[in-house]
Amino acid sequence: MNKLFLLFVLLCTNSLIFSQNDSIVLNNNNKLVGEIKSLDKSVLIFKTPYSDSDFKIKWYRVKEIYSDRSFIVALENGKRFSSSIQTDSINKNIVLLNAGGYILESELKKVIYLDAIGENFLSRLTAEFDLGITLTKANNSKQFTSNALLGYGANKWKLTGSFNTVLSSQDGVEDIKRVEGNTNFQWYLPKDWFLSTSANFLSNSEQKLQLRTTGKLGGGYSFINNNSMNFSTGAGLAFNNETYTDALTESKNSLEVYFGSQFDKYDIGDLSLLTSIYAYPSLTENGRFRADFKFDLKYDLPWDFYIKTGVTYNFDNQPVDGASKGDYVVQTSFGWELK
Repeated sequence: MNKLFLLFVLLCTNSLIFSQNDSIVLNNNNKLVGEIKSLDKSVLIFKTPYSDSDFKIKWYRVKEIYSDRSFIVALENGKRFSSSIQTDSINKNIVLLNAGGYILESELKKVIYLDAIGENFLSRLTAEFDLGITLTKANNSKQFTSNALLGYGANKWKLTGSFNTVLSSQDGVEDIKRVEGNTNFQWYLPKDWFLSTSANFLSNSEQKLQLRTTGKLGGGYSFINNNSMNFSTGAGLAFNNETYTDALTESKNSLEVYFGSQFDKYDIGDLSLLTSIYAYPSLTENGRFRADFKFDLKYDLPWDFYIKTGVTYNFDNQPVDGASKGDYVVQTSFGWELK
């Protein structure tokens, strides 16, 4: 029995050592041994056996990295493949990427994404959830806002979904309700090109929309994609279906062209910002033009909490009778994210 117990302990110990044989060397020459979990948006997630929580290390602080495990690797030039990663023994600014027996050299700073292959479902999942509540004695005013974001990434594709709610009420004024949802699937192509398809849902009392459903199919290109920022543009076709809160207004369908851009800046300390603008000129409704604008500024707090403030604006130059051409929401909320 004692021999069996000793064998079991040795096997567990060997398994633990094997699973934590990755190592990195920082700019101050400190060395960490453990497990590389991921690299995204210039932040390396590193797990050690002597810490209760994972280390989050700015990528520019890492000068050497060593792992024999396979990762999904993305480079600044748009290449994506599966590979191990080792700092070159002679030139420490270079990493050697073993992609199926083919050795590729790259500067360390041009590696912009790492994700360990064979990890469980949660390791590939990202999530954010935040809430905002405003109570005012005057007119018994109440406002509730919520945001949720889920994302799942693989070697060649990424799936994201988001949900946003604004509910407001006060004495003597009609209640305000705004609910927006979005799902997006993106397929990565060589040299920073991509294909995308998405579905957007919007219910907005200000514009008398019971439900606007917009399906989009198109593609785009990332002009900048590195450890500091991402700037991409996209274009394609959009099919729009609208129903209204006014029962006398008939629902309508339209075909649109869409084009726009998105800018994501994340290497500014604990701050990050995301902004996007998309335009929708109609092909089937003469002279109709819609536009969506979004700006979010997020400040990271300890233990994966954050504070976020943002502005969302929707414009339609041909709204239904009695509805506003534009509607905007300004939100400040407190939340938590899973990385």
